[in-house]
Amino acid sequence: MPRFLPEPAYQHGSPAKTAVLLVNLGTPEAATAKALRPYLKQFLSDPRVVEIPRPIWWLILNGIILNTRPAKSAKKYATIWTPDGSPLKVHTERQAKLLKGLLGERGQKPLVAWAMRYGQPGIPETLSRLKAEGATRILIVPLYPQYAASTTGSVMDEVGAWLQQTRNQPEIRSIRNFHDDEAYLAALEQMVRTHWQVNGLPDDSTRLVMSFHGLPKFHLEKGDPYHCECLKTGRLLAERLNLGPKQYHVTFQSRFGRAEWLQPYTAPTLHALAKEGVKRVDVICPGFTADCLETLEEIAQEAKADFLNAGGKTFHYIPALNEDGLWIKALGGLIERHLQGWPMEVAGDPQAALRAKGLETHQGKLR
Repeated sequence: MPRFLPEPAYQHGSPAKTAVLLVNLGTPEAATAKALRPYLKQFLSDPRVVEIPRPIWWLILNGIILNTRPAKSAKKYATIWTPDGSPLKVHTERQAKLLKGLLGERGQKPLVAWAMRYGQPGIPETLSRLKAEGATRILIVPLYPQYAASTTGSVMDEVGAWLQQTRNQPEIRSIRNFHDDEAYLAALEQMVRTHWQVNGLPDDSTRLVMSFHGLPKFHLEKGDPYHCECLKTGRLLAERLNLGPKQYHVTFQSRFGRAEWLQPYTAPTLHALAKEGVKRVDVICPGFTADCLETLEEIAQEAKADFLNAGGKTFHYIPALNEDGLWIKALGGLIERHLQGWPMEVAGDPQAALRAKGLETHQGKLR
């Protein structure tokens, strides 16, 4: 097997381009057990996701989980699947298109692409495509507001693995997090306020629950900043909404396995609130920039049933940022700040070709 990936053909006079790559977690190709198996295998084989000694985990994963979980997960995906495919894939693709349009309106014309850490389109293939299109500068944008080793860290591992196989490497930058970015928080605030305008302002029997994806507790104990960044996002959003400490809760969902995870857990919190006499909960998931299985099925379906079955009266799920205009502007601003200092050539710019041709002629004279 060759040490390096083949290099794309080089054409003299081609302008060097800047690219932006949005990356989200991933999705299966279909809501079927057959499609879920390779997706789950790739996801759960990532040592950033499951930190169990590899030989032991290999036996558990291949001997038990991959023989039972695909069918169960497929049923869950089937409840949220759209005619265009997975909601996460649909929203991420739309975000990329809207971002490209916004940057173009602002005079910035980088190549804009999107990829998934697990599933398709994958990060290596997308980076190779951008390189073949002339990108010599690539900004990696993991769409995770809060940094975690198992999300943003894993994305950069995959980028690094591609770089190790690339002979002529492009410049790489990345966005680490944006959990306290003012424009991101403003977009979240507007989502909540718009919801309140439609469904009524909260009263004493209403709580806002901010549910973040969970992680095993030992990640926090070993230095992962994710827990702290989630709490900061929750506190800053609550301040913008003028909520007191008793009017909102920050919780963690999606627990997997028997280990202790970050607490408080979302489902038990909702159950306890109902038992305490809270009649209505509005649930938002600030860590998800696009709706997916964890928001549309786990929260909007399962968590809703938990709350109502425990005696609650009204459950509202506030959608993820998705294609919200304020969010796309926030994302654009974030990206523009991280692109500073990089030239922004326009594909097909005749002046760029002339400049490159002039440089080639000059180099020929020097020889």
